[in-house]
Amino acid sequence: MKKILIYLSFFMMSIQLSSAQQNDIENAVNTLTKLMITPDSAALDKLVLDKLSYGHSSGKIQNKREFMHSLLSAESDFVEINLSDQTVTVQGKTALVRHTLSAKTNDKNVPGTVKLYILLIWSKEKGGWKLLGRQAVKVPVV
Repeated sequence: MKKILIYLSFFMMSIQLSSAQQNDIENAVNTLTKLMITPDSAALDKLVLDKLSYGHSSGKIQNKREFMHSLLSAESDFVEINLSDQTVTVQGKTALVRHTLSAKTNDKNVPGTVKLYILLIWSKEKGGWKLLGRQAVKVPVV
């Protein structure tokens, strides 16, 4: 009976840790989303790893400096972002987040809308979860 209680305690602790990790990752995604609408150089620098690979649905790939510049210069101007169908998978110090992004944009003062499937790759670092990679693909028209 004592062994069963010990195993049950470890099982419950692992569920709580997993839930806490998922909440931390979801908070990081929310922070990134807010920063894509209202960019802040210091906050972006803190959230994004130097080795970032940021892939657009057009095939364009940016590094950290290019990604930050496109947001801070309003070259990539998100007015509103809504995320749906989000899933989080954690494996050690790596997390994969998939969701559908629906957004209103104003790139180069041209209003538009976009709907994309997104894959985010997060790495657990000393300061929390940091963005390592992102790939977007267009939602197929059926």
